[in-house]
Amino acid sequence: MSLVRYQNGFDRSLGSLLNGILNDTFHNNTVGNSVSTEQFYPKVDIAETDTAFEIQLLVPGVDKADFDIKVDQGKLVISGERNFEAAKEGKKFRAVETQYGKFSRAFKLSEIVDQGAISAKYEAGLLKVTLPKDEKKTVKTSIEVK
Repeated sequence: MSLVRYQNGFDRSLGSLLNGILNDTFHNNTVGNSVSTEQFYPKVDIAETDTAFEIQLLVPGVDKADFDIKVDQGKLVISGERNFEAAKEGKKFRAVETQYGKFSRAFKLSEIVDQGAISAKYEAGLLKVTLPKDEKKTVKTSIEVK
């Protein structure tokens, strides 16, 4: 079984993808000093090895202390906030294309994930969450062809 993206009580669907596109178009293109701090969804990569799943979130400019990672009812929930640096004296933004505000991503966990051994590391704007597989629950069988 694999890890499945989970968001707002349902798997990522066409409706939520369109909502994300519309939010990107209408909320995050700003001019002047007005910056939208709506909720955003960091880009995610999910990889699997023989021993673990790895989730990587692209979240540059977030402090380690601003992440909240928890397991709740069979879901891994990663949330936090990226704050906009207020304009400094003599500095006026003409365009802001990066995303700011609160974010939350949720992933339904496979039953083979060892929930007690989940770890996270943040460096160079990339949050890496490692979800080791429980060897006792990982079933590997060979089926002989007759």
